[in-house]
Formats: sequence, structure tokens, C-alpha cells
Amino acid sequence: MRDTVHELLRGWGLTTVFGNPGSNELPFLDRFPADFRYILGLHEGAVLAMADGYAQATGKPALVNLHAAAGLGNAMGNLANAREMHTPLIVTAGQQARGMVGLGAMLSDAELTTVPRPHVKAAFEPLRAQDVPRTLAEAYHLATLPPTGPVFVSLPLDDWSAEVDPAEVEHLARRRVHALGAPDEARLTGLAARLAAAKSPALVVGPEVDTEPTFSRVVELSERARLPVWLAPSPPRAAFPTTHPHFQGVLPASVAGVSQTLAGHDLILVLGAPVFRYHFNQPGPYLPPGAELVFVTSDPVQAARAPMGEALVGDVGRVVAGLTGLTLQAPDRPPVVPRKAPEPVPAHEAPLPPEAVFDTIGANLPQNALVVYEATSHTAEFWARTPLHSANSLYFPAAGGLGFGLPAAAGMALAHPDRRVFAILGDGSTQYGVQGLWTAAQHELPITFIVLRNDEYGGLRSFIGPLGVRGVPGLDLPGLDVVTVARGYGLPAERVDTLAALEKALTSTLAGPLLLEVPIPPRGK
Repeated sequence: MRDTVHELLRGWGLTTVFGNPGSNELPFLDRFPADFRYILGLHEGAVLAMADGYAQATGKPALVNLHAAAGLGNAMGNLANAREMHTPLIVTAGQQARGMVGLGAMLSDAELTTVPRPHVKAAFEPLRAQDVPRTLAEAYHLATLPPTGPVFVSLPLDDWSAEVDPAEVEHLARRRVHALGAPDEARLTGLAARLAAAKSPALVVGPEVDTEPTFSRVVELSERARLPVWLAPSPPRAAFPTTHPHFQGVLPASVAGVSQTLAGHDLILVLGAPVFRYHFNQPGPYLPPGAELVFVTSDPVQAARAPMGEALVGDVGRVVAGLTGLTLQAPDRPPVVPRKAPEPVPAHEAPLPPEAVFDTIGANLPQNALVVYEATSHTAEFWARTPLHSANSLYFPAAGGLGFGLPAAAGMALAHPDRRVFAILGDGSTQYGVQGLWTAAQHELPITFIVLRNDEYGGLRSFIGPLGVRGVPGLDLPGLDVVTVARGYGLPAERVDTLAALEKALTSTLAGPLLLEVPIPPRGK
């Protein structure tokens, strides 16, 4: 059984395994193949986020090996991010021996497949040991079919010693499953005509277009049709160059905010984003007066859930390619007015203004940098001041839960060791995935961790006014010394109190990981 599964995994390119092992998983790891790579994480949440980052950065599925129900539970926060981001993961957890499950033995769970729901596309436990290869094949193909996403498989530990009938598995390695779904030419022609006829159309983009060549085609579409471009609310990816003159920013994450921001536009075209992922409860009309909305998505659930607009469900990249080819130049339409550039903010001593910190980071990012962002106190300032030029350059936790950023940066560095990763984190969010520092140190990964320290959950503090609450406990975080923690995990780390020191550290020639703690003021101070 074990050799059969290893051969299948090899054929699917799943030779990098992210895990934190327990006794239930040891039989799978027995005689681990020399051409496989096991990436150890110190906590299952970090393991899942590393695999998520790796899969997003490579554009290929990743294999995760967790420990029983407890380990799966530890990973759930980041599993929610993976599901929201449609990351193709094959998530496995070891089940107790089959004969022990009904006895309620330690590390058994008769309903293990219910634990990861609803954050997986499907959850399986093989009905018999001989079904393990076929079940893993089903999980692999289902995870990679659009809309992609994580799939869970529970694997009883005694299944690995079972014999497999070659006739049952001989076809599995050769199986291929393809999604076709060509765009409807008539609908594309009609959409192009509507775009040409609109007086003031606008474009909203989301994570499904953040890959080449779709990313570049969206830029071409915006230029041909003279479209102002917004990122959909709470964007997990930078699906349009933030330095492009057509870029208008990020839509507010509220019903009223979206409607107000898009006022004056008669056709709103949304590509590769949900419509819409609201966060703040600010009711209002879903669309501005006189506006129509059309959106393109690969996710039928999102298409069915949207409260307004016309949905086209299919391959977003193909739709963008077809639409761009059909869209004529619009010289009669007024040029897009670029958004106003933010004013520079001087800083002379700590704590440093976050605006000045982002200006310094942006000015010193290498052209091919990968950026992970999880500093929720100052997300608006980040988007306003950080230049992001190309596809697959930014990653943010899609479900809004903390703990993705730090270990995801490790996964991305494993995927692209030739590119330096810059992980911009809050001091609070760092603690959710801090175990990932150990993996970064052990593999000498090219990551600069930038921890913005304001000694609070600043993102939460920003909700106090809008929610009308007061006297809220648990928002202050005094006494966190991430520099000492990082050094304890084996990383070089330092506190930088000036912009000059930050710039010097950002341009360091250090090949491996480095952690920088940057003091910024608490919100409202």
C-alpha cells in the first residue's frame, strides 16, 4: 500500500509534504522516499498555512499531513483561508486503527470527516483499506478541478500494511481530469457591446485574475476601454498593478460603501471576485442608481449567492481573453483620472508613522519580490503606498483569520527560493503563526519578516467607533518581544527605530531569513 501511494504521489508531483507527525501518521512516513521532501512545522496551523502559501505561489496542489482530530482542529483557522482562496490542497490526517475506532480509543474519531467541514470541498475516509489509493486520487482530482479548493482524507493507520490488488490501481496513475468549459461567444460579444455602449463603465477585479496571462490582459482591457479599476473588498491578492494610473484603490467592505464609491458608473464589470465580500454592517442600496452589474466567476456558489447582477460562470481567464480581443478602443470616452498620490510623511524618531514605514518598504522592494501582508491595523495605508507591479506578487489571508501570513511566507519561499519574500506582519498576528520562524531558520529561507509593533490589536480597535462599543478588554498586547523569540528560533533579528535603519536592513545582502521589529504608534495616538 505505502509504495503504491508514494508512486501515485510522485506521478502527481506531490513529493513535498507539509506536516507535523503523530503516531497515527508514522506508518505513512515509514521508509519515506529519498526523492520526497518533508517540511516540518511546529504547529498544525503553521503547517496548513505553509502548504497554502506554497500552493498559491506555485499554482499547483500541495499535500498536507496532520495528526488526528486534534491536529486537524489546530489547522482549521488557516483551512478557512485556503477554502476562501480556492487553494488546491490534499489535506490528510491519520485515523486510529480501524478496529480501535469503535472503542473510542485515544486518537480515534468516528466522525473525523465532519471536523473540517464546511471548509473543504469534500471529506473522505476510505470504506476499506484497499480504497486508499482510489480515494486519494479522487481527492487530488477534485481539489484541482475548478473551483479549486482543499479536500480532506482520513487515513486509518493500519491501512498502510494492507495489500493492494494491482488491477484496482493500475489505471489511477494514468488518469487525467480536465475542465473545458469554453466561453459562450454570443455572450462575450454581447458583453463587449454593452461595455462599448456604456457611458461610464467601471472594472472591479479579484483574485481569480491574479495570474499570467490574465493579469496582463485585464490591464490591456482597462486601457482599451478606458476603465477605472478597483480591487474588490478585502482583497487577498493584488489583481491589478497598484502603480497603474487606472488603479483607484480598494472598494470599501460594506454595502453602502461600495454603492457610494461606484456612484456615477452605469455598468460595473466584476472579474474573478465575489459580489461582494462585505465586512462592515453599513446597509444601503446594493448598486448606485442607474447602474447594472455583470460578474464573471468560476464558482457557482458565489454566482448563486450574489444579491444582484448578472453572473457568468466559467473559466475567468478564457472569458477575459475573449472579451479583451472583442473590445474596441474607446477614444471618445474620457481618460481615467488617476487617484491622488498620498503625501509623504516624515519621521524622525520612534515610534515611526506607518505611512512612512510603508513608503520606505515600497521604495526598497526588489522588482520580483513576493509580499505577504497580515498587519490589519493599517491595511488602507498599505494599499495606498505599496507599489505592486505584477501578478502573483501579494498574498493576504482570504478568510480574515490571523495566522496565515508568517508560515505562508515560508511556504512561498520554499516554492520560489530565487525570490525574496517580504512578510509584513502585526505584532499580534505574528503570534498566531510564530512557529513558522523555526522552519524558516532550519531551511535558511530568503524571507524578511517585518513586524509592526504597536502593542495592541489595532485592527480590532478600529471597530470600536463604528460598532458603538466601549470598555472592551483584550485589545492591549504589552510585553511581546518578538526579537528575542525570533533569536530563540535561530533567526537573526533586530529592532529598527529609524527609517534609515529600516532601509539599511531591507537592502541587506543576507541570503537567509531576517526579522525586523518596527515600532509604530497605537491607533489614535
